Amino acid sequence: MGKPTGFIEYLREVEGELAPLDRIHNWDEFHLPLHDEQLRNQGARCMDCGTPFCHTGNMVAGMASGCPIGNLIPEWNDLVYRGLWREALDRLHKTNNFPEFTGRVCPAPCEGSCVLGIHKDPVTIKSIEHSIVDKGWEEGWIVPQPPANRTGKQIAIVGSGPAGLCAAAQLNQAGHWVTVLERADRPGGLLMYGIPNMKLEKEQVVLRRIELLEAEGITFKCNVEVGKDLSTADLLNDYDAVVLCTGATKPRDLPIAGREFKGIHFAMDFLTANTQAVLDGQENSKFISAAGKDVIIIGGGDTGTDCVGTSIRHGCNSVEQLEIMPTPPLKRAADNPWPEWPKVYKLDYGQAEAAAKFGHDPRAYLTTATKFEGDENGNVTAVHTVQVQWERNEQGQFALKHVPGTEQVNPAQLVLLAMGFLGPEQPLIDALGLAQDPRSNIKAEHEKYTTNIPGVFAAGDCRRGQSLVVWAFNEGRGVARECDLYLMGSTNLP
Repeated sequence: MGKPTGFIEYLREVEGELAPLDRIHNWDEFHLPLHDEQLRNQGARCMDCGTPFCHTGNMVAGMASGCPIGNLIPEWNDLVYRGLWREALDRLHKTNNFPEFTGRVCPAPCEGSCVLGIHKDPVTIKSIEHSIVDKGWEEGWIVPQPPANRTGKQIAIVGSGPAGLCAAAQLNQAGHWVTVLERADRPGGLLMYGIPNMKLEKEQVVLRRIELLEAEGITFKCNVEVGKDLSTADLLNDYDAVVLCTGATKPRDLPIAGREFKGIHFAMDFLTANTQAVLDGQENSKFISAAGKDVIIIGGGDTGTDCVGTSIRHGCNSVEQLEIMPTPPLKRAADNPWPEWPKVYKLDYGQAEAAAKFGHDPRAYLTTATKFEGDENGNVTAVHTVQVQWERNEQGQFALKHVPGTEQVNPAQLVLLAMGFLGPEQPLIDALGLAQDPRSNIKAEHEKYTTNIPGVFAAGDCRRGQSLVVWAFNEGRGVARECDLYLMGSTNLP
């Protein structure tokens, strides 16, 4: 423990941000890093708890409490306090293959379970993590480290999102030849096309790490969809093991009247096409534009926030976000105690930008859409909404009830559905004959990751359902360990 009184002497500081009205004119990352001395003080706030909860990674009340990949947070906090940045990077990489990703996009359940957070603001864990890995890249400490020996085993990983990349990195370090198959035109999966560039820079952050993985011996094959461009028979015959990390990409639809009108899109179609346009040059790309339109986003969460920020950068006329849940409290509620993830009200980056541009938080809580309205050309023109309340039914379950007299008609020329995902897409599951669990995910036991087909493993969102990037890292590392054990009879992977 670097400074026993650090948590008393120093207040919490987090990374700064460019002002919302300045940053909405481009797609650049907008976080302003803390200086080394500020980070040293933040590291000093870590209490070296006798029982730290920040890196336990437990599920509490259905949500992550602490770090799902077991980051050694108190250790690298102390090393940063002591100015031992290289050693801090080594400790960070022991549990996290790609801290530059989690340091940018993880909601930081570690901070929600920080012991200091019981009575003060928690330690600035996410900013410290972000700074450690960025310094590692700046100083040239992060370089390719190909394995010394090869086993000769060939492994195919289907999907290059966070789980697939983690599995690839670990299995490659075990000495196997790893080929990552990606149906999109660029590798990265969710990291590439599911998260906007201003939140996670693609060329300088995502592709930088992928190029390092290639230098370590991993092969990436893009524009390859298993079942179309590569038969499932060839997949099973050509590789000694197959790891499925295809994600949960089947979006939840909203089958209400008027759903057929043009201008109603799934959020991921909107975000994916936009990122492709940013990377390819918008003048040469086709994407769903929000320019000059009244935009209504149905659904909350990170995806909804990303749609808000993207629509504003397009130059939308207005943006509203319908949230079916009630407004969270400003402080933890009695039924949401530490170390649970704190379900409290906050303005995420997209809502902060909307508030700066339009004067208010774009979220309308306890509100749902009832039907879409369109014109004679089949284009959406409005969304009918109603306020709701949650009441227990005869079975004791919470159910939605419309509140009479709260109906509204909201103009909209673009509607984005951001209501989450229902699981992995069905064609590959059917082609391989994979068993599924009651939620339609690929059936594979947690911490074993084995499917009903010998030599075929599943991990990440396609196995557990829609979840956090850091949980995908957990599963990618776990499936690599089990796959290595299957191939070699023993494993040294953590």
